Amino acid sequence: QVQLVESGGGLVQAGGSLRLSCAASGSISSINAMGWYRQAPGKQRELVATVGSSGRTNYADSVKGRFTISRDNAKTMVYLQMKSLKPEDTAVYYCNVEGAVSGSAYYYDYWGQGTQVTVSS
Repeated sequence: QVQLVESGGGLVQAGGSLRLSCAASGSISSINAMGWYRQAPGKQRELVATVGSSGRTNYADSVKGRFTISRDNAKTMVYLQMKSLKPEDTAVYYCNVEGAVSGSAYYYDYWGQGTQVTVSS
């Protein structure tokens, strides 16, 4: 079993900042990519940012220059620093990990339960 627990969401005014954290635990033995996705009401889930095992990052155009993704491999954690937040950033943010459990060579996608980010204008 693999568990992902997000924290750090909340209500913030436009222009403000938040930092999301996600901790992976359980029987996961190897992690490839880690990332953040978000889903606004009435919209499909979309990629926000990912970071590979090499540290290479990828961002949605809408957050480039404002959000920074990072990971701590020793703690199996991934972070999302969000600055200059806009009302359109309001969504439920989900942590995603591509990982393999102990004894398996296969990688699967695991998801957290989501954390709400609300940006007021």
